[in-house]
Amino acid sequence: MSGTHRILIIEDDPAILEMLRSALGREGFLIDEATDGIEGLALFSGRDYDLVLVDLMLPRLDGMEVIRRIREKSNVPILIMSAKDGDVDKALGLGFGADDYIQKPFSTIELSARMKAAIRRATVYSSAERQTDPSMSIGELELDLENFSVKKKGQEVRLTAKEFEILKLFATNKNRVFTKSQLYGLIWNDDYMGDENVINVHIRRLREKIEEDPSRPAYIKTLWGIGYKWEGG
Repeated sequence: MSGTHRILIIEDDPAILEMLRSALGREGFLIDEATDGIEGLALFSGRDYDLVLVDLMLPRLDGMEVIRRIREKSNVPILIMSAKDGDVDKALGLGFGADDYIQKPFSTIELSARMKAAIRRATVYSSAERQTDPSMSIGELELDLENFSVKKKGQEVRLTAKEFEILKLFATNKNRVFTKSQLYGLIWNDDYMGDENVINVHIRRLREKIEEDPSRPAYIKTLWGIGYKWEGG
């Protein structure tokens, strides 16, 4: 599935760039490269990409700011690469709108699998079949399942692809309880390895966008020790 997909790699380490160029090139990905944040944004502005792979520690403009600026105008899948460890770094990166996180050093096989999954999700969104009733009104929210858009009180809410996927899953399965393991399998299409941070951050960011009071959510309820369920409307 990778033969026609163009990706942008923003990484300043020549050895890692060479590794990625070789491994991903063999799988048929079309690759553009940038070695700093400014160059990366310039390349992104001039061409359409199916995925952006970005390091956090970049010269001239760091990876967080690169992600923030890309997210202002695009929902392209973004994967973070970083040698940093710990939930704080993961939460910060995902909070800025990244779709996934992989820690250095990593296996190119694992990276490729995550990239393909992210591209596959985005492709499903853009090529989804028309539905009989693509619109849903839930409380103050209006969901357009065909165009993957959300409005709150008539104002558009910008969601990442994964945030929309989570929202759609909950909204179309009202009152169903989803464990974190189930959410991870359904949204990330991968086996749950016990890393709750990825799920927690996405739920928190989604609540910040759709809830009137994220600390007292009316839509996505937490069932402590179990998971989440939708109770809004």
